Amino acid sequence: MADLRFLYKTHYGGSRALVIGIDTYKTVSPLGYAVSDATAIKETLVADLGFAESEVTLLTNAGATKEAIQRAFQRFAKADVGLDDKVVVFFAGHGHTRTGIRGEVGYLVPHDADLNDFSTLIRWDEFTRDADLIRAKHMLFIMDACYGGLALVRTAGAGSTRFLKDMMLRTSRQVLTAGKADQVVSDSGGPIPNHSVFTGHLIEAIRGKAATAEGVLTASGIMSYVYGKVANDKNSNQTPHYGHIDGDGDMVLMAPGLGSLEETDNKDLDRLVSIPYSDPVIELDSTDIKVGRAKILLSSQTGAIGLHDLLSADVRRFLAATADDAFAPSSGFSQDELVSRLARYEAAALDLSVLLACVSQWGGPQHLATLQKCLARSRDRLESASGSSTWLALRWYPLLMELYCCGIAAIDAGRFDSLAAAFGTPLPSTDSHRESSTFLEAASDAILELNRSNVLKHIPGHERNYTPLSEYLLKVLQPKLDDALFLGKNYEAVFDTFETYFALCAGDAGLAKGEHFWCPIGRFGWKRSVLSRVVKEAESQQGNWPPLKAGLFGGDFARFKKVADELRDTVGRLHWH
Repeated sequence: MADLRFLYKTHYGGSRALVIGIDTYKTVSPLGYAVSDATAIKETLVADLGFAESEVTLLTNAGATKEAIQRAFQRFAKADVGLDDKVVVFFAGHGHTRTGIRGEVGYLVPHDADLNDFSTLIRWDEFTRDADLIRAKHMLFIMDACYGGLALVRTAGAGSTRFLKDMMLRTSRQVLTAGKADQVVSDSGGPIPNHSVFTGHLIEAIRGKAATAEGVLTASGIMSYVYGKVANDKNSNQTPHYGHIDGDGDMVLMAPGLGSLEETDNKDLDRLVSIPYSDPVIELDSTDIKVGRAKILLSSQTGAIGLHDLLSADVRRFLAATADDAFAPSSGFSQDELVSRLARYEAAALDLSVLLACVSQWGGPQHLATLQKCLARSRDRLESASGSSTWLALRWYPLLMELYCCGIAAIDAGRFDSLAAAFGTPLPSTDSHRESSTFLEAASDAILELNRSNVLKHIPGHERNYTPLSEYLLKVLQPKLDDALFLGKNYEAVFDTFETYFALCAGDAGLAKGEHFWCPIGRFGWKRSVLSRVVKEAESQQGNWPPLKAGLFGGDFARFKKVADELRDTVGRLHWH
């Protein structure tokens, strides 16, 4: 399709739709809720997305013959459909697949179809090829049917970020199908009664669950949301398929404030929009397989890009699994809920944490930027939010797991460059009470909030611990880290040493900003020999001490000595025996 960006406007002219639902067929087995699905989609387009009812064509049962469907679709090729229009096509009914000499061929099954006569079916690739005759810049095909033969390109997945106006200036032909050729559509049992699993989640997506926090709803956001929900639904045996068949724009279905970006011609005002994260689809790859793949990529001189993609995929899974709808910050506190959240955070974060540990231990300088990027992107969900201060503070728990794993691996390998990279990961400012400029400072702030909430004292078995978070993490992280790094009996000593460096560097960061000395005290607070050993190492080597050479404490021994003295005084006042 020709590049028409300079002809498009950053808003829509008209909104049109063709909605089809077929329960009863002449010769094919009936369905239960296809008509109900189609009717609800039409109502949702009109009521929730502002489509004019006169611009939404609904074809059902005997009215949805091959001829009627093709005639209604071809009407979009008329001259009154403008360049800046958007078109939605929804089909709920049977799909069919036949294998040809070049692969699978997918078909839609109209009311009057005969599966033994392929001329009575609607061939999918011919149907979409006719979209070239339609001038509308954006088209979205939603098919609650399973069939093969789809050649789709994923141009924007969950977590991808795009400029809002730019999406409006690019052509797109996007497709979301309920499943693939060998899968059977679940015609009932979805989140909304009397609707299929696929359409039930689709309706919820359109009604807001797939929108960003700012209320922006895009086709990519809907497709990502439905993909995750349907693939993981207990009543579903299907995995949706989605992507682009042409173009790289994105249909924008709701965009509060878009008009304000068009108010001036002398400034190119725009804003970045992130596609919300879907529920993660359960992967067959185990932690061991992913760790093995990471080690191979780390040992290869040409593996940096593959490693980036491997880790980015796990960051996306992590963010999807830690969505606020799974960890509602407004629910009441109970110890059972605390235990449940800790377990679910651990399930979401352990694989990514161990992969980052591998990078921290074996990565070269070319890999440290990827390490920092993954740590920074892991914080994507931690924007300002309202709710229980306890649950809001606990959102940092899985990120602390990541930092601890990176740090433990770095200490074990003597990789203070990796430790400095993890601590120094730059973070953009937020609306929080303190503009934390590094991952180290933000993590330190998070532990302070967790301590203030006293939630850590409710971890079963750790109620009387001096440092309940440290004691808990010591046990949680050990099995996975030992499998990946073979730490053995050295693990506990490495863990305590990392916490000592964490405290020293956090305290140093605060002093460097002229703040009162504070740092997170770990197990070394009652095992004082650890802090003493670190200080003795620094005093004996001074300028040649590896942490200083890696840039920690600004590379300045006197600066280290100042923070070390502050930490020893603080620990001495604890009276932990």
